[in-house]
This record gives sequence, structure tokens and C-alpha cells, in this order.
Amino acid sequence: MSMDVSSKTLGASSSPGTVTQRSGRRLKPGPAFVLQAAISVAFLAASSAPTPLYAIYQSSLHLSALLITAIFAAYSIALLLALLVFGALSDHVGRRAVIIGALTIQLAAMILFILADNATELIAVRAIQGLATGAATAALAAGLTDLAPVKAPIINSVSPILGMAAGALGSAALATVAAVPTIEIFIILAALFAVLLITASWLPETASKKPGAWKSLAVRMTVPSPARGPLLTAAPMLVAIWAIGGFVLSLGPTLVRAETGSNSPMIGGWFVFALTISGAVAVMLLRSSPPLKLFILGAAALAAGVGILLVGVLSHQTALLFVGAAIAGVGFGGGFQGALRTIMPAAAPGERATLLATVYVISYLATSVPAIAAGVLSSSWGINATAIAMGSAVIVLALIALASALFRSRTASAAAGFAPVAGEHGQRQTGVL
Repeated sequence: MSMDVSSKTLGASSSPGTVTQRSGRRLKPGPAFVLQAAISVAFLAASSAPTPLYAIYQSSLHLSALLITAIFAAYSIALLLALLVFGALSDHVGRRAVIIGALTIQLAAMILFILADNATELIAVRAIQGLATGAATAALAAGLTDLAPVKAPIINSVSPILGMAAGALGSAALATVAAVPTIEIFIILAALFAVLLITASWLPETASKKPGAWKSLAVRMTVPSPARGPLLTAAPMLVAIWAIGGFVLSLGPTLVRAETGSNSPMIGGWFVFALTISGAVAVMLLRSSPPLKLFILGAAALAAGVGILLVGVLSHQTALLFVGAAIAGVGFGGGFQGALRTIMPAAAPGERATLLATVYVISYLATSVPAIAAGVLSSSWGINATAIAMGSAVIVLALIALASALFRSRTASAAAGFAPVAGEHGQRQTGVL
């Protein structure tokens, strides 16, 4: 999983829209923008491609639910580390070099998936994939911003979610017709990344190289004083969003298989698709909404959607599982955008990179730690009881975030979280929470 990021690249060295280096054959800014957006979608599609296969791995390799969630969590933890360590690297060595390096590692990961035949190897490969995706995410987000600063924010928000939706559903569809889906799917992905690696050599460089590459690898996480209130308000929302995302992407297919009695990978693929595609649609439709409205709508939709999903579990009504996932997806997409747009304006431009690093830590720990806990619980409680426990915790967190947002909006409009702060262009803009 990923997110709308500028990572540590918010202080990019080149001015937006400029190509600072051209040597040999290079794409023009328009095609380069499209290619980088396609690479972003491909990375996230590959991240969710294993999800419909977990049941197959579980059956063929005799894996427990705990091992399945460990395989999933290895990706999230490695991605977080890569974002924190390599987030600023493209400011120093160039976007193109980092993107090509990440594609090379990703191609190697797809080949290793083909060869993996036990839990240890799958955990290692998912970690390698997470490192590649994390390194690529920051460079791609910054590169898109360099090429088209107006279009980039919405593409950076939507392309990862669309990628996850396409990867889960596409992998599920292929798994229903492939003779050996755990091999054939990754052969296709390896071929895709080989093509992208070749075409990435034509990308123009959009950032001026500068010294300090090694120093940039140091992890720095701080929360500026004006941002502490907004972050405190948004933290329950961030945890709730990414916890339900981690659960759906790791144990979601197991849950719907248990409820439907179907062994078809498409069941799990459609379940993940319901959550992710509604999140992408929410981002698109609500992109112009005020952050407070987004935050409140997201919290309410997340609580309602997960509540409907749990009613489906308790009543064994499969349709409610998918309806609940789709509504929760609105909370996922809209709520996360509302949280980011609430937190980030409270920091000065030079402080946003390290603040975003803190947001990453909260989000990706919320993706992996609850998923592992769910894997432990499902071994003794069963998948249904685990889903109820996890969903109930998410609802509580979403309601806490909603109540906190409403309280701040009514009582602290002139306090720290609502005080006017400097915008990116020196203009005054109002922090929401």
C-alpha cells in the first residue's frame, strides 16, 4: 500500500516543470509524465497482486494465518523503511537514477516470487518488493510534481489506489484460469517491469544533482509545534484507515472465502477491489472539498462501512461484506486525504518532509502491526471473531477521530490547529484541525 507523497522531496532542487538534463534520447515532459504515472500504478498493482494468492499459498504450503500476515507485513515494514531512508535520495542523485534502480530491484523481486516455495522465501521477497516500492514512491511523486505541479497531486493520490485495485482484481482473474497462478502471474509482472525498466531509460532528468546523498539517508522525524494538535486529532483516523486496509489486503480473502464457501480467487479479488476502487473514486470526486469536510465525511464513512461489514459477518450476508467494504473505501480515500490536508499545512515548507515521515510511521505501523495481531488471533478465535474484533476497534477509532474533529471545529477555530499558517507560496491559509 502507498499514499499521496512528496516524502523528503518537498525541497526539490529544480523548479517545477523544468527538465534540467537531457542527454541522448529523452521523452518530452508530457509522455514522461504519463510513463511515470504508469510506473506508479504498476508498482502498486504488483503490491496487491499476491493478495488473491494468499489462500493458494496457505493451502499448498500449509501456512498459518499468522505466516500469511507476516508475509504481508514484511512488505509494509520494508516500504516504510525505504521511504524514510531513501525519500530524499532523488534530490541528490536525480529522479531517473532512483526510478531505474527501484525498477531493477522490483524486477528481481518478481523473478524471486517465481522461485519462492516456502514462507521464509516469501517473507524475504515481499520485503525486497517493499524496499523497491518505497524507494520508487518518493522519486515518482517528486518527478511527477516536477513535470506537472498542477496535475501531480491528484495523480499521486489516485494512481496508487487504482494500482492496488487493478492488481488485486487482475491477479484474481488470472488465478482462475492459470495452471500455476503463483508462477504465471509473476512471469507477467516480470515482463511488465522489464518493459518499464527499458522505457525508463528514456525519462528526462527533472532534478539538479547536488552533494549530500549519504547524509540524506539519515532518518529524521519531528513534529513542529503548530502541527501537534492536527496530528493528534488525525492519528486515530490514520490508524483506523490503515488498519482496515491491512486487514483487507492480508486476511480479507480468507474472510470472504469463509463466508461464501467459495474457493475462487475472484471472491477475494472483488473484495479488495470494492475497498480500493471506491477509495479512488472518493479521492477524485472530493478533491476540491475543504479538509474538514473530507475528514468528517471520511471518519463517518469508515465507521459506517465497517459497521455494515460486521453486520454482514454476523448475519452471514455476503452482499453486506462488499457493500460495507465499498463504503469503508470512501472513508479510506476521503479520510486519508482529509487527514493529510489537515496536518501538512500546519508546518512550514521546510518542516513538512520530517512531519510526513512521522505520518508514514503511524500509517505503515498501523498497516502491519494490527494485521499481524489479526493473524495471531485468527489462529485461536477464527477469522469471523477476529474480523469482528478488528472492525470494532476501527469503528471506535473512527468515532474518536470524528468526535475530536467536531470538538475542535466548534471550540478551537482560533487555536493552534486552526490558526492561519503560511502556505507554500507565502499566502495565508487556515489549518483545519
